[in-house]
Amino acid sequence: MSIVASAPISVLILDDHSLFREVVARLLDAEEGISVCGQCAAVEEAVAILSSERVDVILLDYDLGTELGTEFLKSLRLFKETPRILMVTAGMTEGAKREALSAGAAGIVLKHSPPEILIEAIRKTASEDAPSHSNSQAKGYAESRHNPVILLRERHLTSRQSAVLRGILDGLGNRAIGETINASESAVKAVIQELFQKAGVRSRSQLVRIAFEKHSRDWIGSR
Repeated sequence: MSIVASAPISVLILDDHSLFREVVARLLDAEEGISVCGQCAAVEEAVAILSSERVDVILLDYDLGTELGTEFLKSLRLFKETPRILMVTAGMTEGAKREALSAGAAGIVLKHSPPEILIEAIRKTASEDAPSHSNSQAKGYAESRHNPVILLRERHLTSRQSAVLRGILDGLGNRAIGETINASESAVKAVIQELFQKAGVRSRSQLVRIAFEKHSRDWIGSR
């Protein structure tokens, strides 16, 4: 019986610095299990590539010269199948980091990180089974002077978040969900906002769609 090899992780690089793109593309193409499907400097070019290529992970610069990477995150809502986004940046303010993670970025890694850290981040971002340990909204895979922080958006749900999501999937309103889990209506609303942030969405209908399309195993399980 022949063994079918799994497809390599398809990576798109969106950065306005051509030298950086070339260096990263060569680095990743030499790595087993990773393939660069394209590289570009502007959002419009990236959207065109997404329309014709399978992309698993996008390496997205925050500062694109005349554009901000967080604006590109909004463009992704136009696509039925959206890749995961890994912000690769020279630096971002804490507010910009929170904005990117809330808008749907899976993680943030600094450009001066060692190559192996970037490769690890790509693999973890692409993996549905990436390990997860909560640390507020983000987590650090590595943190030291020589091993810069990689922030990845927490994907697994807490027990309360799971209970609220079950209520939403059952079509319950906030008050009914609160009665089910013995919590106030305002507490339920707060948990729903947490779910929106984790899913990178802004409405219940979008949350339900993402839960079924991308998290049927880890969020919904045998439901």
